[in-house]
Amino acid sequence: MRAAKIIAMCGAAALALSGCAGGQGNYTREGSSIAKERMNAMKSATEWEMSRQAFMAGDLQKAIRKIDSSLALNPNVVRSHVLKARILIEMGELGQALRSLHTAQTIDPQDPDAHYYLGIAFERLSRPEEAAEHFMLASELDDYNPGHAVAAAEMLVDLNRVEEARQYLNNLPMSADNAGVRQMLGHIALIQGHNEAAVRFFGQARLLAPDDQAIQEDLIRAQMLVGQHAAAELNIAALRQNRENAKRRDLMALHAEALMAVNRPVEARSLFQELLADPNMVSDVQAWIGLGNAAYMINDQRTLRRAASRVVALDPSSFEGYALWALCHRRDGQFDRALSSVNQAIERAPSDASFHALRAMILADLGRQSEAVLAARRAAQLAPHEPKYQSLQNQLRTGSYATVPTE
Repeated sequence: MRAAKIIAMCGAAALALSGCAGGQGNYTREGSSIAKERMNAMKSATEWEMSRQAFMAGDLQKAIRKIDSSLALNPNVVRSHVLKARILIEMGELGQALRSLHTAQTIDPQDPDAHYYLGIAFERLSRPEEAAEHFMLASELDDYNPGHAVAAAEMLVDLNRVEEARQYLNNLPMSADNAGVRQMLGHIALIQGHNEAAVRFFGQARLLAPDDQAIQEDLIRAQMLVGQHAAAELNIAALRQNRENAKRRDLMALHAEALMAVNRPVEARSLFQELLADPNMVSDVQAWIGLGNAAYMINDQRTLRRAASRVVALDPSSFEGYALWALCHRRDGQFDRALSSVNQAIERAPSDASFHALRAMILADLGRQSEAVLAARRAAQLAPHEPKYQSLQNQLRTGSYATVPTE
């Protein structure tokens, strides 16, 4: 009897031990699984970072390999699908990029980056309506990210919904305090023909981001449009103090234009000559026209003749070269040749009042008074809001016009 009890007790103990062993095994397996998930997450994050660095360095093949490794280890991370889409967009694989971004949306429909890069992809696919929709969604989900808002406004402008873009930017909570938004409002103002407002917006953007060179250049060009030439010249000169900007051809040409506008033609001529000494600029028609105008202002007939000749040779269909020749011949006292040149300029630009006025003065130089009056009348008709042409007509009609070379 005692033996039977001992055997039963041993059996119960064995069963108890067996049960404990099974429970411990389950716990161990669960802990191992959690540890493995953590390890995979760490490896995935490492692969993601390596992909990001390769992408930033421009190594797209390495970037795509690493992001695929990251997703294989952890496929439920939104930022990984977004990064893969960014890489695919740069590789031109827009269809695959859209699939990655839609996967990111499935995981988190409220992720602003997924919407933003969907906007980029649709923009590349020339689907601006969808691009604008996703940019605006990205902006709503992250309403203090100016890049999303500006991208949305740019798409609206591309869709010719300019006023809607203006109102959209003005209604943003960051509108008054963000340089990018003020800059975009400046561009919209230019499109709408509100040049003074553009100067104001670019000026505000510059105060918010004084080191942003693109904003400074936008401000300069707007100042030139509204006739704030002295302010523009000062800003260009300051910009060109930067060694990287000193030899930029576009800034040199703009600076020369501003110098002409503030009556500093000697400095402007030097800049145009420096520009045209560059082999890449030797065929630049606008630079030759600028040089010709500067040369005329300082009575540099040799340079004026050279500029006029080059403009006609480079672009025989344009009026500027013939206008320069007319000025040159008139100053040389070669009035017949001047008349022939200005007639050729008028053939190419018949609605330019200044050429008809120049023709009137050349005809007066030749003593052909009645024809001169008719030419001056034509100038006044073409530009009725310019009193100088009416004044020229009156002087010619009354005989009070002095036949001397004038601008």
